[in-house]
This record gives sequence, C-alpha cells and structure tokens, in this order.
Amino acid sequence: MVQSQHPSPSPETPSRRQAETDDNRRNILDVAISEFSDKGLTGARIDEIAERTRTSKRMIYYHFGSKEGLYKAALAEAYGRIRTLETEMDLDSLSPTEALRGICEFTFNYHNDNPEFVRLIMNENMLYGAHLGEMDVVRSRNRAIVTLLSHLIERGVQSGEFRNDLDPINLHMSISALCFHYAANRYTFSKIFAWDMESPEAVAERRKIVADIVERWCLA
Repeated sequence: MVQSQHPSPSPETPSRRQAETDDNRRNILDVAISEFSDKGLTGARIDEIAERTRTSKRMIYYHFGSKEGLYKAALAEAYGRIRTLETEMDLDSLSPTEALRGICEFTFNYHNDNPEFVRLIMNENMLYGAHLGEMDVVRSRNRAIVTLLSHLIERGVQSGEFRNDLDPINLHMSISALCFHYAANRYTFSKIFAWDMESPEAVAERRKIVADIVERWCLA
C-alpha cells in the first residue's frame, strides 16, 4: 500500500506570508525615514510614501494606523538600527582605549553615511522631542548604549586607562555631539569655508580628530 506523502509547502504558507509582511513593513519604514527626514512630519504625505513603496496607502494605514503612527515607527526604526549595530560590536576583545576609539569611529561613520538619520533627529528636535517623549520603546533601546558605555568605563577605570569620574550619558552625549555636528553641518561649512567636507581625506581626518578628542578627555 502506497503511503500518502505530505504536499510540498505552498507559496502561501504562514511563514512565507509573515516574511512578506515583514519585508513590506521594512520597505515602508525605509521610505518613511527618507520622506520624514526630507520633509518633516507636516510636509510628508502618505500618498507619496505609498507611491515609493511596494504596497498601498491602505496597507500603510493598516500597519501603522496614521501618519503620526508611521512617523513614530520611523523614529523607532532609525534609533533601533544604530543601537543594534552598536551592541553587535566586539568591544571586549579590545583594550578600553581601543574600544572607545572604535565606538567613536563607528558613530562618526554611521552619522556620516546615514544623513536621513541625522535629518530625522533634527526634525524631531524642532518638534521639541514631542513624539519621542511618548515612546517607551525608543527610551528602552537607547539605554543599551548607556549600558555599553558604563561597562567600557568600568573596564577602563579598572585597567587604569580612564579617569574615575566619567559619566556614561555625558560620554555618549560628547561622542554624539562631535559626530552629529560634522554630518549636520557639512553643507554649510563646505560653503562658508570652501572646504570639501565629503572627500575621503576630510572624512578620515575628522573621524580621527573626534576619536582623539574623546580619548584624551577620558584618559586618566
């Protein structure tokens, strides 16, 4: 007697549908980050976002509820991406000073290579951080960098490399400020000083300066 065989999974299995849903959601968020960073919450239009995605306006509202809901999701995604990459860095294999420079260089590169992230955060600051204040998920994700820096400071103090009065939030603020400023002001500075801030040489020089400044501030 021939036993019946299970049919091959159809293209419409639940796992495939979920993968397609996740892919569509990522596509929407990629476009939303771009649109909101260029036009802000007020200027961005769901119709225009839908035209640039592989889905429809109706599905955007289905996933995110409203334009404000999509904006909040874009903020959460933007912060989540950099926080995820930070936590994936293998810092414990480096000396505290090497790890500190690695974080500075990574942060500088990320801001320089992701202008949409910089503009999106600038736009939210123009709104006085009104939406971030309502988003526990973003505050939770951002605690990861404070934990990472706290651990690094502790290692640096124990090894005698770092002074013992460093605060992880102030350290994060200093690194972010130096990296954010270069990315946010490169166009105006380039015009004012007739200096190509996007050349590989200029980027490499400034990245090293940022790491040098932070390192010297932290050293014992």
